[in-house]
Order: sequence, then C-alpha cells, then structure tokens
Amino acid sequence: MGNQMQKSISDTRNQKQTSFTFEIDNFSEKKAAISSSLFGCGGCKWYVTVYPKGYYCRDHLAVILNVASPKSLRTGWKRKVSPCFVLLNQSGKELQILSTSDSLYSTQVLLVSKIFARHPDIAVDFKPKSQVVKTAYMNVLLGLIETLRKPPQSFSETELSNAHSKLRELTEAGFKLDWLKEKLGEVALKRKNAIADGSRVEEVEERINNLKVTLLDLIVELKKEKAKSAAAAKVLSFDDIV
Repeated sequence: MGNQMQKSISDTRNQKQTSFTFEIDNFSEKKAAISSSLFGCGGCKWYVTVYPKGYYCRDHLAVILNVASPKSLRTGWKRKVSPCFVLLNQSGKELQILSTSDSLYSTQVLLVSKIFARHPDIAVDFKPKSQVVKTAYMNVLLGLIETLRKPPQSFSETELSNAHSKLRELTEAGFKLDWLKEKLGEVALKRKNAIADGSRVEEVEERINNLKVTLLDLIVELKKEKAKSAAAAKVLSFDDIV
C-alpha cells in the first residue's frame, strides 16, 4: 500500500486553485528523492519532489514544489503561489497538513533549487538565525557562480581575489563548496594559461611584423636590382654609340 501526497496550489495572480494527488508505494522503505508527474497551474507545468529523509537536513520529511523546464522560461519569469500539502495514509486519512504563505517563484529561486538538487549537502552546516541572513548568503553564492561564468581570460587579479574572498566567506558560514572551489581553481588555471598564450601570440605577431618589414625592404631592393639589370641589358641605339 502507499501513502498519498495531495498537493493544492493556488495561483494568486488569477485566484485559481489546482489539486494534484501523488501516490507513493512503500513510502516507509524509500530513501532517495521521489518526483511526481507534471501538472498544470497558472499557465505553467509543475511537479512535486518528496525527500523521505529530508532535503539538506536528515531529520524530517521535505516536500518541494518545482516548476518544470526552467531553462525554457524567459529571464525575469516569476509566479506567486500559495502551496498547501496534505499527507494521507493508505486509507486516505489525513496525517498532516503543510500550509505555507504566498511563495514567489522566480528564475533566481529555480537556480537555488538546482544548486541544492545537485549538491544536497551544501548547507548541512549552514544554520542562519534569520531568513534575511540566509537570503544574503544565497545572493553571494549566486553572484559568485555568475561571476565564474565569464571567460577566464577576462578576469582581473582583483576580480579573482574577490572571488576567492567570497568563497572563503561562504565556507566559513557553513557551506560545503568543494565543487565550487575546484571550479574557481580551474578558472584561475585557465586564466594563467590564457595570459601565457596571449603573450606567445603577441610574440609571434611581433616576429611576423618584423618579417613583413624585412620583406618590404627586400622587395624594394629587388626592384632596384631589376631596374639596374634591365638598364644593363638594354640594346644601345646608333646615337648612343656615335
């Protein structure tokens, strides 16, 4: 038998409510995340992910509402919704109701969700005392990731130093960012190689320019020699001799 997760989502913009039931067989035996099929609300497709052993803490049941195909959403996309989760047992009896206040779903929220999906242990030791502090640190993390998207050779020494400082700040706050530290190291190495390659390119270009100057000088000299040769080979006229 399975447990049921009944999901009610309201699109606060259009005041429309959608109900969706997600049945999970043998729920007590599950450990990994479980995702539902897609359902529509507010002109978007959504799905629910259930974490039987918690999201980034291991002592609770976590239920997360996700928007489908985030890459297809235009920049600045957002929806304000009021999700409500109802947990039922195999007999249909309500075990728990999880209601939340209005939530703003945006492209930034989706990026944060993607980070936690790929690195579920990222914030196990991060325990901020307020939502404001949590949001501030997440903005620092998103800003750092956005910075690392730049071409390595475009980084200045100051930008690279600032990136290391932000990474250190996040790590000291409790984030597990070995993967980001590795990426930053790769960027620094690629930048170093790009600078070295750029120096070699400049050196080769200088040599080519010098060769061009030498070639032009040779062409001028060749023209002079051809003129002398042509003059020497000229057949003299009668007047030239008499």
